[in-house]
Amino acid sequence: MSESIPAMMQAIAISEPGGPEVLVPKQIPTPEAGAGDVLIKVAAAGINRPDVMQRIGLYPPPPGAPDTPGLEVSGTIAAIGPDVSGFSVGDRVCALVSGGGYAEYCVAPAPQTLPVPDGLDMVAAAGVPETFFTVWSNLFDRAQLQPSESFLVHGGTSGIGTTAIQLAHAFGAKVLTTAGSDDKCAVCRELGADRAINYRSEDFVSAAKEFTGGKGVDVILDMVGGDYAARNIDCMAEDGRLVYIAFLEGFKVQMNLMPIMLKRLTLTGSTLRPRSIAEKAAIAEALREKVWPLLAQGKIKPVIDSTFSLSDAAKAHARMDAAHIGKIILTVSD
Repeated sequence: MSESIPAMMQAIAISEPGGPEVLVPKQIPTPEAGAGDVLIKVAAAGINRPDVMQRIGLYPPPPGAPDTPGLEVSGTIAAIGPDVSGFSVGDRVCALVSGGGYAEYCVAPAPQTLPVPDGLDMVAAAGVPETFFTVWSNLFDRAQLQPSESFLVHGGTSGIGTTAIQLAHAFGAKVLTTAGSDDKCAVCRELGADRAINYRSEDFVSAAKEFTGGKGVDVILDMVGGDYAARNIDCMAEDGRLVYIAFLEGFKVQMNLMPIMLKRLTLTGSTLRPRSIAEKAAIAEALREKVWPLLAQGKIKPVIDSTFSLSDAAKAHARMDAAHIGKIILTVSD
């Protein structure tokens, strides 16, 4: 089952490791949907920090994944591979992929492909998969965040941060976040943060302890690493859970094991891209059941910073490297 699909398509290639300028348009063969896959005619693709890491040469695609960057897309089903059910050509979908999103067509495993939530356009839908899969699997699966618990996410205006604030708030947690300006803190509060901490003018450890009445924070989602490790541990509650998903300030740290033992803390972390299709399928089903209704009802939504055409991927990455709030999206087709 397929529509008329061109043999060649436009995609974005990484000419060499480096800055945004190394992202260049290129004609490459259109991929084909294999067993268990769907081929998506891409309407929009989200930009994420792993794309930047791949661009500069620090995060190569896993074996078998396309060299073309891009971990999330929205669009319509153009073709359906063998052993796939539940989809029809023309269906509006969004998908988590292991690469290949910066292109006119992209192959996605069917279990990682979901219908576009009601009420979302293609640009908004392209900003959902990567951050929502990541936040759900780490915040609710790994950290087991419970209603009424306190939760701190660093980088509240990032794609991950804006998603984590909204999901934690929607499921009844008390939400704290850090951000780098008073304006960004105001955005975080609008999204549902109970306490937004400007890390340039406040100490987040003191603020978190004050907010929790000295108890400390139950769950922390951290993308910073570096010297935040010891500070995170300092402001955690007994039986707290600290989850790492990135380390923008360094992955090697020194820490005092005593408070981990005394407070019975759990330190964990994960990366999404290398995980199996079966694991990602389980996350997708949880999102469809628990989160898609919230998106359809408008109770949560992806925060879109800006959009760029596919051919302007370099400009989009320059924006990613600068100050932004929420997701940056490449628009590919109508």
